[in-house]
Amino acid sequence: MKIAAAAYPLDWFESWEAYVAKQEAWVAEAAGEGAELLLFPEYGAMELASLAGDAATDLDVATREVARRMGDAVAVVQRLAARHGVYIVAASGPVFDGEVLVNRAHLVAPSGAVEFQDKVIMTLWERDPWGVVGQGPLKVFDTALGKLAINICYDSEFPLLARAQREAELLLVPSCTEAEEGYWRVRIGSQARALEGQCVVAMASTVGAYPKVPAVEANTGMGGIFGPPDAGFPPNGVLAEGRLGQPGWTYAEVDLAQVAEVRANGHVRNLRDWDEQPADHISPEVIALR
Repeated sequence: MKIAAAAYPLDWFESWEAYVAKQEAWVAEAAGEGAELLLFPEYGAMELASLAGDAATDLDVATREVARRMGDAVAVVQRLAARHGVYIVAASGPVFDGEVLVNRAHLVAPSGAVEFQDKVIMTLWERDPWGVVGQGPLKVFDTALGKLAINICYDSEFPLLARAQREAELLLVPSCTEAEEGYWRVRIGSQARALEGQCVVAMASTVGAYPKVPAVEANTGMGGIFGPPDAGFPPNGVLAEGRLGQPGWTYAEVDLAQVAEVRANGHVRNLRDWDEQPADHISPEVIALR
């Protein structure tokens, strides 16, 4: 398959129609290049806050405007996935699950079927002042392309989450990071998950300034697709990467049969040998040596 990972700039919209036009253009571009799976970033949906006008400078107003629009935004993605015959991980955004505010990424199939993954572990700023709450369950999606899983940004930095989703052959990491070091934390986490899980990991990022809306005022990143550094993959594991801060799609051709081959016959067996690590309750012996 061909994967497209976005480096996605947030735009200010004067109308809903302008937002829809942007989504149409981005999906058409990637599908036109032959991509079968499109990955948009974490909090890319925050640009919907602009439809509240200047009031979007208030975090609560911005959050509620995005949450109110998310259903319609997913419906747009459903139409585009069906039109182009592609799978799309839509840009995540804040959603109220009952009274609880969560960060939700939707996976849309070409049939129009929709599933989602909520972010499990929140960053400091998401916890306070934003009040976004982490929640499971973690999921693995069995699709026509293969078995997929989603770790939203910070989640990719915690190996036990991806380990729980180890059945997945492709891990998708939508991210939103303010500074370059934030980008590299998620990037390093993504490549580590590819190594440990002997799988392919795709990462998408928000990019550029968006000063009017709290939580996404500054964005640094790029698209990337990574594999395990093993037979059949590049020595450094990098299948494709964009340019830091440069908007657009990053593409890579991926054969998930290579994942099965590495897991069965690779030079190492990280996925299989995971359980040979000491159990969490075993503490190392502390020895004084001066």
